[in-house]
Formats: sequence, C-alpha cells, structure tokens
Amino acid sequence: MATIPVGAAHTIAAPRAARRRYRVLREAPVIPLVILGVLTSVAVLAPVLAPHGKLDPVAPTREQCLAKYSMPDCPYLDNVPPFWSHGGRFNTPLGTDYLGRDVLSRLMYGARISLIVALTGTLFAGAIGTALGVLAGYMGRWWDEIIMRITDAWLTLPSLVFAILLSSVRGPGLWNVVLILALVFWSRYSRAVRGEILTVREREFVKLAEINGIGKLTIIWRHLIPNVMNTVMVLFSLQVGVAVIIEASLSFLGVGVPPPEPSWGLMMAQERESLMEGRWWLEIFPGTCITMLVLSANMLGDWLRVRLDPQLRNR
Repeated sequence: MATIPVGAAHTIAAPRAARRRYRVLREAPVIPLVILGVLTSVAVLAPVLAPHGKLDPVAPTREQCLAKYSMPDCPYLDNVPPFWSHGGRFNTPLGTDYLGRDVLSRLMYGARISLIVALTGTLFAGAIGTALGVLAGYMGRWWDEIIMRITDAWLTLPSLVFAILLSSVRGPGLWNVVLILALVFWSRYSRAVRGEILTVREREFVKLAEINGIGKLTIIWRHLIPNVMNTVMVLFSLQVGVAVIIEASLSFLGVGVPPPEPSWGLMMAQERESLMEGRWWLEIFPGTCITMLVLSANMLGDWLRVRLDPQLRNR
C-alpha cells in the first residue's frame, strides 16, 4: 500500500491555498475596492493632502487668508469656478464656495466625517443587534419573545423618518448622528443573527459543549458568535452605504452634522440655490462623492454576500 511521505501533504496543500487566494483576488470587485481605498486614504490624510487644509477648510477663512497673503495670491475668493472654467485657478482646482472656502479641501474633510459617522454608527448597531440576536436565538423562551417583539416593532418604523424624529429630539451633532444610526439599524442585525443562531445551536459541537457543562456565556463567545460573523460582515458592508445616505439626508435637512463642519450633505444643502445660478460644481462634487461611496459599499457587500454564502457561491 502506497504511503504519503512526511511533509508531502503540506507541499500539496500550499499550491491549493495559493490558487484559492488568487481566485478570491481575481473575483474581488476591483473598482469598488479602489474607490473605497482612495476615499479612506483621503479621509485619513486630509490634513496633509488638502490644498488649503492648513488655513482651515471648516470655518470661513477669507479673513485669515487675506491677513497671510496679498489679494492676487489669496486662494480664498468667492465663487471661483473649477480650474478648467473661465476664471478658474489652479490653486483651487475645484473652485470655491460663497464664503471663499476651497471645495476640494472641504470634500476631503467631508470624506472623514461621512466615513466616521457611517462606520461608527453601523459598528455600534452591529454590536447591539448581534448581542440581542444571540440572546434571543440561544436563550429562547421569554428572552426570545421580548427581544423579537421589540425588533418587529422597530422594523416597522421608516428609517429616514425615524432618524429625522430622533435628530429633532437629540439636536444636531456628529455623535448624535452616530447614536441615531445605531438606534435605527440594530434591529436588522438582531433579526438576521437570531435566525442563524436557531440553526447553529442545534449542531453537535454546541450540544457536546452543553453536555460537558460549559457555561452559556462561554458557548456564546466561543461557538455561536464566530459562526454568525459572516452574516454580520455582510450586513455591515451593506448597511454602510445606507448609513451614508441617512447621514447626508439629515445634514441636508439641517438636523445632522452642524455647520461649519464640511459634511457632504451639508455642502449640498448650503448650495441649493447655486445650481440654478450656474455654480453647478458646488452641488455636483459632493453629490458625486456620496454616489461613489454608496455604490462601492453596496457592490462590495453584494460580493461578500455571494462569497460567504456556500449556496450562492456554488451556483
């Protein structure tokens, strides 16, 4: 009978693992990943990359600029168009707004605010919803009844309308928006995670852990939560895009991130009339950034859903 030499299994497995990693990279959505990577890098490095970030892209800074530069060299002139238009300047490549603030610098700082709010709010929502879903699915009985009835009632509320109501109560503020997003989205995680836990808790390794006297908290932490993380990751990637839309909508309506912070939604709200007056760049650029971020996050979430679901992956 033929035998496999010692170490041959590792030699065979290594090329297979390499081919599997290459296949994953080849199937990954390259364009959404590049867009998300660029936006994340811009958000992190905004103070370094912003053309006029050192002056202050948040507050009106024309007075600061005039105190530092002479009038011909001052980049902060009101309503300067993009550099390719008549009257544009290369030191303000995307133009300036009605207060003379550089649009490109504010877009870069706006990426930071949008990503912080969306990622943090969605992360808190995922933590709350996952914890409640695990408790409802594993503990059962009155835990399940109470948590699921609250979840069902929460899911009936329209997301944007509920977010506007909470914003009106809490008032505008960056961390208030984070709290609102967590309160709006936790129920989606709770419902999905609870369904996964109902299946996982009946598997043999969970039953053996219970027979051996392992505590429920240990079973939840070591056996249940790792088995639902795929679902949580997919929900997280899909909800980030929705969170960006909610944050932009709240800022546009004046109940989100307060001025003068350069939120993309707030930038669009402050320049609503400029579109009719021919200053289209003040509306188009932040709207394009929102669209690119939301579409990229949704495409990445769809790819993760297919990649992590064995039934969809094997079709």
